[in-house]
Amino acid sequence: MSDNGATIRSYDPDAAGDRRALWRFKTAFETELGGTTGGAEKSTAYEAKLTDDYRRRWLDWVQRCVEDDGRCLSVAEADGAIGYVFVLPERLSFVWDAAVVNELYVVPEARGGGTADALLKRALEVAREQDLPLDRLLLDVDEANGRARRFYERHGFEPWGEVLARELR
Repeated sequence: MSDNGATIRSYDPDAAGDRRALWRFKTAFETELGGTTGGAEKSTAYEAKLTDDYRRRWLDWVQRCVEDDGRCLSVAEADGAIGYVFVLPERLSFVWDAAVVNELYVVPEARGGGTADALLKRALEVAREQDLPLDRLLLDVDEANGRARRFYERHGFEPWGEVLARELR
């Protein structure tokens, strides 16, 4: 339970309400990230990928991840779903040789009330149960996302390497 009374529970892939809420959160996560951390080009790219095909493929991938590890995706609820945290299943830990928080999102109106703290606590519990090459929990935070960086630093996260990217063309 978080300070604002949210309950943290495992995502139920068979519940239509969970799937709808998760996609709504994923859409908000992507559009907020694109809109606040990289200018118009990044915003346009992030919004453009949110097609029906992407939704179907992403939710199918989430389903496979949850089948691997039912605790990898957790939902926060307080009078309805208000956020989620997605820790990649253990079988994917060799991607970064550690546990990975793929995404953590809380709706804006519920921020600052302890829900993100409770979701991160759940992520740490899930990660500690994984058999990992390195005893670490990693996540990627855009350098321009100051609020998120401060949140993770408050929880003991510190820089560890850097992600570089290029287009595949």
